[in-house]
Amino acid sequence: MANRIFKLLTTDIKELYSTDAAEAIGEAGKAAAELAKMFKEQGLDNSNLLLEVLNSPLAQVVGTGLPFVGIAAKLLAVFIEKTQEQPTLAECIFLVSQAAYLESFNNFIKENSFLLSRIGQTPASERVKQLIKKIENFDLSDSESKKTVLCFRDSLLAKEFNQVLSERLQEAGLAANEAKILTERVSANTHRYFIEFWAVSGDAIKHLGQPSFREWQQAIEKYQSIDDYLEEQIASKPKEPVFAEDFMFKDIYVPLKAKPIDKNGKVDRDAEAFDLETWAKESLVDENKQNQVMFVEAGPGRGKSVFCRMFADWVRENLHPVWTPVLIRLRDILILQKSFRETLKEAVNTSFAKDDDWLMDRNTRYLFFLDGFDELLMEGRSSGGLEQFIKQLGQFQRDCQQSSEMRHRVLITGRTLALQGIERQMPDNLERVAIQVMNDELQQQWLSKWEAQFGAEKTLAFKQFLQDKRCPEQVKLDLAREPLLLYLLAAMHRDGKLKVADFQGTSSTKAKILIYNQAVNWVLTEQRSKLLNRDLTELETEDLRRILTEAGLCVVQSGGECAPVAMIEERLKSDNSVKALLEEAQRRIGDDPLRNALAVFYLQQGSQDGSVEFVHKSFGEFLCAERLKESLEEWTEPGKKGRGFNTKDSDMDWEIYDLLGYGALTPEIVEYLMGLLTTPAVGGEESLFHPVELFQRLEDFYLRWCEGEFIDMLPESLPQKKMRLLREQLKTQDLGQRQIDVYAGLNVMILLLELHRYGQQRDELKDKMVFYPCGKANAEGKLDDAGRLLRIIGYSSCIRDSGFLQIVEIFFVGANLNGTNLCGADLWHANLSGVNFSGANLIGANLIGANLSGVNFSDADLSDANLSRANLSDVNFGGAELSEVNLSHANLSGIDFSHANLTEVNFSHANLTEVNFSHANLSEVNLWHTNLTNCTFSDDVKWDENAK
Repeated sequence: MANRIFKLLTTDIKELYSTDAAEAIGEAGKAAAELAKMFKEQGLDNSNLLLEVLNSPLAQVVGTGLPFVGIAAKLLAVFIEKTQEQPTLAECIFLVSQAAYLESFNNFIKENSFLLSRIGQTPASERVKQLIKKIENFDLSDSESKKTVLCFRDSLLAKEFNQVLSERLQEAGLAANEAKILTERVSANTHRYFIEFWAVSGDAIKHLGQPSFREWQQAIEKYQSIDDYLEEQIASKPKEPVFAEDFMFKDIYVPLKAKPIDKNGKVDRDAEAFDLETWAKESLVDENKQNQVMFVEAGPGRGKSVFCRMFADWVRENLHPVWTPVLIRLRDILILQKSFRETLKEAVNTSFAKDDDWLMDRNTRYLFFLDGFDELLMEGRSSGGLEQFIKQLGQFQRDCQQSSEMRHRVLITGRTLALQGIERQMPDNLERVAIQVMNDELQQQWLSKWEAQFGAEKTLAFKQFLQDKRCPEQVKLDLAREPLLLYLLAAMHRDGKLKVADFQGTSSTKAKILIYNQAVNWVLTEQRSKLLNRDLTELETEDLRRILTEAGLCVVQSGGECAPVAMIEERLKSDNSVKALLEEAQRRIGDDPLRNALAVFYLQQGSQDGSVEFVHKSFGEFLCAERLKESLEEWTEPGKKGRGFNTKDSDMDWEIYDLLGYGALTPEIVEYLMGLLTTPAVGGEESLFHPVELFQRLEDFYLRWCEGEFIDMLPESLPQKKMRLLREQLKTQDLGQRQIDVYAGLNVMILLLELHRYGQQRDELKDKMVFYPCGKANAEGKLDDAGRLLRIIGYSSCIRDSGFLQIVEIFFVGANLNGTNLCGADLWHANLSGVNFSGANLIGANLIGANLSGVNFSDADLSDANLSRANLSDVNFGGAELSEVNLSHANLSGIDFSHANLTEVNFSHANLTEVNFSHANLSEVNLWHTNLTNCTFSDDVKWDENAK
């Protein structure tokens, strides 16, 4: 559209640059005259578009430093003054859009000065000039003008301008993708300069009903708040030091590789690993994935958190404001709100997020980085909080995809094992990937960066350490390829605290324990000298370590990585020796020795007042396991540790609730604990691990717990006592006495399963350490309490749906529940979805109506078991003994029974469509009223005349 306002530039104002008249209309007038002069020099005297400055060499456009928004505002004022007419909304927006767009472009080039040398002095081609001329005839209606004001980047004008700028940048020397991204950033930032125009135009646009002074002031404050947040909370993260080192994360970070996770939660091992950052970038721009949550999983120490920091800063530098990164540590979310939007508002807690409709601003699209779904510290964690949170997250992403006002994206990270038991309830719009260990190329990149910090000599020595034949394969192929452990190995080797001989004959778990154990000693004795530690705390290294193990326990009991110092202090009072040392130290140094002691290690101020947190979660888990080990050894060798514990049954009962009645033991803590317990004593010292005695004492507790002994105590039960202490120490109402009772009992069950596994691997212990979840069989072959496990499963539901599965199921894997452990067990209608019963003895078990979806029965003995009407979808019966099993009324569609012994199995009324019976033994089976559509039978299938 030919714009009456802009014609001033090519008529009246162009006369100003050759006279002194420009002085009369001030600085903005002089700027307009300067623009008119540039137009004349470039042969653009008769231009009708401000955008035609792009016909000039782009470096020149930027070099002039012209305030395009100020010029547009002055042109508007001069137009009104000269014509005594008010411009239409369309005329005004057509002019302002060009000015704001050019201002946005100008500022991006200035902020990225390296681009100036690349875009050169080349004038526009004829094609670009024609594209600009085409805009002159653009028909901008009032309705489209209003849309442009609300969100320029989504407007038709933006589409036209972007085409011009993208082509102009490409012919000036940028690659197509670079030009596209820069154009999108310019377009997304244009609205900011619309706001600036409203601010400087004053009364000239009152008749258009545009934002009030207060409204544009709020908008400017929002943009400034976002700028401050990006600088303070995003740009600073890669510059933070790695632990107590002098170098930063950005100095040592290397890109990560990942593989896809299928709909069953399994990593596609055959897929080629891809660059994680590239995957995230492509997912952001893929229109078909805007409803997908980017879901990044990995084990501890794989680099999830550092990836979030580094990629968030990359987005800030290269994509903002197309996407505005917001980084949230999920452990900082204390309460799960009713909706994910409310949770976000509480978590972000900055001025740009204070308005209720902050997520509805079309001009700001956020990319939320949610780091650590396994670290959620919410009220709802005891009632399926993680499952609820992920469902909310999936719905939020769908809402964003369906709303033109809310086009945000979410990337979330966490440990895969935290999803155990809820994978089948997760939303279907999660694009899940798993971070892989470093390959040779990435490890070499990391070592090159290490060399840049510490020189070739030390780096070569560390490489030789990894290549040494005596260095265990698990260290070379696994541990030294995980970012955290690779750093710890390199740092300790640099300081002479790690030798190849240390790892000889160790398993992967014990090698990992050795690294963490050495790391703790290294920090306490090398990174800060013993003398300095003593000066600060008046405590010896052994005493500091004792304090750290208690801190590890408190952090884990608090639910993540953060624990109140007061809680640590209160717990240490029960250790008389440490209590006395702290009191004496305080008397001598006149300061708080506990806080100084906590500062010695990788602890920092927590997100909550008066709290501390470990820099990395793995340290807290390892130290927690060390603390548990001390107590477990004390229960069988009272007084050996010199901690003054009385280990009567009543005292041990309370300690179990005190140590284990907080939540579920994680696989990582259990792995460390069993490794620590079973590590041989050094220097000829007597081992304090007595597995048979420990198993017996825990089994005794388990049996009494099953009878409800501890929760029925008067006047105050043990669960009540633990609840009271947790509420006093953590100021939370999360856990009630039933939840604490369930957690204590199930955690003991986990330890019994682990000790059972340990015993079954040793001939001398096989008969002494057998765990019977439902009791032993009597002389008649009946179990003492066939329904015990079913009652436990039901009782566990008081903490969350499928509570038993989510806490204990992972520890059934490989537990080798042989003998008569579950023979004849009553599991009627139990929810056992996803349990691994591989190799288990389930002879005669009652599984009527049970949810067995996804269960692994490979090599299990199910003879004479009753699975009538059970949910058997995705069940694995490979190698199982199934003779005389009752599978009546069961849905067995698609099950693989190849090579199975199905003698006398009852299939009556079962759905057997597409079942594979190749090479199976079907002697005397009951196939009455079954559906055998599309079943597979090989020629050697065994039948007989009695088959029905």
